Amino acid sequence: MSDTLAAPAHAETLVKKSRFLACVEPCADREQALGRVAALRAQHPQAAHVCWALMAGGHSAANDDGEPGGTAGRPMLEVLRHQQLEGVLATVVRYFGGVKLGAGGLVRAYGDAVSQALQGAERITLVRRQALAAAVPYALEGVLRRELAAAGLEVEGAEHGALALLRWQAPTDQVAALRQRLTDATQGRIDWREAD
Repeated sequence: MSDTLAAPAHAETLVKKSRFLACVEPCADREQALGRVAALRAQHPQAAHVCWALMAGGHSAANDDGEPGGTAGRPMLEVLRHQQLEGVLATVVRYFGGVKLGAGGLVRAYGDAVSQALQGAERITLVRRQALAAAVPYALEGVLRRELAAAGLEVEGAEHGALALLRWQAPTDQVAALRQRLTDATQGRIDWREAD
């Protein structure tokens, strides 16, 4: 299972006179990440680099922002991967101190900065959810609603046509058992539908 973060966490490190200001924070997608990076650039106009890494499913990315290729964003991304984080943006603002660190030094500095920020971060275990939909005769709508409530699930939408169509989400690892439970409770009269 993957984790995400409850709130942003920060750390500051000094490596051979260069300041590394690291932040790890929850982030849903690349668009949100780019907005956050732009805000950091505006907040730190004198910084030499604003490097970042994002782990957000299909939106994962890394950016070295002018540092030698693979020495900043990639090591930051590897820390997030190693920590099994999802939906997390790591940023490091570097104020150059006048001493070059070399490729190995940069890899260590950026990776360590993110690791230190993660030490103070509160983690939340991600629960993967699956959207479900099913239709039942009106006489069984109450049964379906009660079974969902008993499972701690909330109906997110309902349509009433020839049948009562309900939509909800359930933890992915509970879907098979839930489908069987609802099929049994409705005596097989539930019509599973494609969830939008």
